[in-house]
Amino acid sequence: MPELAVENITKSFNGNTVLEGIDFTVADGEFFTLLGPSGCGKSTTLSCVAGLEDPDSGTIRVGDQVFFDGSPRGTVPPEGRNLGLVFQSYALWPHMTIADNLALPLKLRKVPRDEQRRLIDDVLAKVDMTQLRDRYPHQLSGGQQQRVALARGIVYSPGVLLLDEPLSNLDAKMRDQARLWLKDLQREVGITTVYVTHDQVEAMSLSDRIAVFMHGRLQQVGTPTEIYETPATPEVAGFIGRCNLLEGRIDTADDQTVRVELGSTGQHLYVRRTHDARAASGTGATVGLRSERIALTEHADAPAEGINVLRATIKQCSYTGARFEYQLSIGGLDVHAESAVRHTGEEINVLIRPEDCLLYPAA
Repeated sequence: MPELAVENITKSFNGNTVLEGIDFTVADGEFFTLLGPSGCGKSTTLSCVAGLEDPDSGTIRVGDQVFFDGSPRGTVPPEGRNLGLVFQSYALWPHMTIADNLALPLKLRKVPRDEQRRLIDDVLAKVDMTQLRDRYPHQLSGGQQQRVALARGIVYSPGVLLLDEPLSNLDAKMRDQARLWLKDLQREVGITTVYVTHDQVEAMSLSDRIAVFMHGRLQQVGTPTEIYETPATPEVAGFIGRCNLLEGRIDTADDQTVRVELGSTGQHLYVRRTHDARAASGTGATVGLRSERIALTEHADAPAEGINVLRATIKQCSYTGARFEYQLSIGGLDVHAESAVRHTGEEINVLIRPEDCLLYPAA
């Protein structure tokens, strides 16, 4: 399968810029996810790749074939791009059987009848739907319809598979099952895949790499581990997982550690210094702190050397089954924390390792 290259794509609607300088490459056989909140530009990017929208500028190519370069002769229509596209709605023809739905893209490509049957049998076996080939869409569950839509998207062996939130219509339990099945299918077929979602869990569990979109711009591209452990900006940190963003000012900074005063709380955090040269004394900073990296204790025993100790008030505690979730106040700053232990007092000690803090000096 070929690689997909999107180079410096821009797009505006009625003077409103929705994509600005979008640039990424999807490797041969890679599962690549466009992740971000609603309205961030991820679906518009997918539409540009599919040919459903033309960018204002930039280049899109798959392998050696250029799909768009800004010139009339350099724009390939959707039907000439040999891409598989699966929508959120599945878009199955209700009056056609499952086999007939799969045959439609093959007929449009003038595939011989015997070859059609072979390809349909092969893809139905891949999605474990062979026994349902003669049923109609209304006779299938939502999960089964989703499998048929995916089967139709790969039956003609497209160069790249494009998936626009294909699991969003499924209930939570079915979505969990579908994620496992979808990843297994993508690995078996080996097809280069671009997946659009706003669901972090989907992105983290399915993807080889993730591109995080915010406000029409690409904030970060990396593996799920890189995106979660070292988010490039406070916006990425706040969107991926549950991360507290605490505003403060850098008090002191040396080669290893930065001390950040937390607003007007009278408390501070020691943060393991990154390679950011902007981390200078007197400048503003945001500290990112993931809720599961916070330890809570009611004891006054001295913690290990170097551990930050903050005093907090418990505002709220919720039991979620696997853990307790706490809403804390640290000198007026709201902080979310998680713990396997139920703490009943009004005040609590918050323990934070310097290496668990994410430092974002002000621009």
